[in-house]
Amino acid sequence: MTENLGMSGEKSARPLGVERLAESPLPTVYGQFRAVGYLDHERGDEQVALVHGDIGTHGVLTRLHSECLTGDAFGSRHCECGDQLASSLRAVVAEGRGVVVYLRGHEGRGIGLVAKLRAMALQAEGLDTVEANLALGLPVDARDYGAAAGILRDLGVVSVRLMSNNPRKREALIRHGIEVAEQVPLLIAPSENNITYLRTKRERMDHYLPHLDAIAHPS
Repeated sequence: MTENLGMSGEKSARPLGVERLAESPLPTVYGQFRAVGYLDHERGDEQVALVHGDIGTHGVLTRLHSECLTGDAFGSRHCECGDQLASSLRAVVAEGRGVVVYLRGHEGRGIGLVAKLRAMALQAEGLDTVEANLALGLPVDARDYGAAAGILRDLGVVSVRLMSNNPRKREALIRHGIEVAEQVPLLIAPSENNITYLRTKRERMDHYLPHLDAIAHPS
C-alpha cells in the first residue's frame, strides 16, 4: 500500500495491484465458468478471470489471453487470437479445471486499438507486424503481466501449465512469482490471411509454431 494526499491534505491509502470486485456464474457455449472481476489499480483496467472447476493450486491449466477485439469479437483472420481463445476455453473444460485470464489493455500487444489498425494498414502495404509497430514509433510488445500474476495469486494458484506459444509470457510469470510447470502449445491451423503474420511471430518474436514447417513459403 502507498499513501496519497487527498484534497484536504490528509493522507489516504491508495490500493496497489489487483482487487477482486465481483464474481458470477457464467454459462457459455464451452461450458460452465465462474467469472471473477478485478480492478487493476496500477493501470486502471478492469480484468476478468474465467474459472472452471475446482482449480486447486498446482499445475493449473491456464491461458493469459490478450484482448483482441478484431479477432475475439469480429472473427478477424488477420490473427489467430479468436481461435486461441475458443481453444483455451474448450481445453480447460476438457481438463475439468483451469483458468482463462482475459487481459484488457493488451490490444495490439499493448499499443491500443487505433494504433493496431494503423499497424495493420502498414502490414497490408507489405511491412511485417514488427516493422509496422516500429514505423509508427511504437514498441513491438508493450504488454505487462503483473496484473495476470496478481489475479492468479488471488485465485490461490501457485503453479500453472501455461497455454501459450510465447516464451515471454512464461518468463513474465516467473518474474512475478508464478511457477510455470509446463508450457502447453496452443497451435491453430493458419490461413492464407495470417500465415505471414504467424511466420513473423516465429522468426522475429521466438514464438513456438512448429506446425508452420509443413507449409511451403511462397516462391
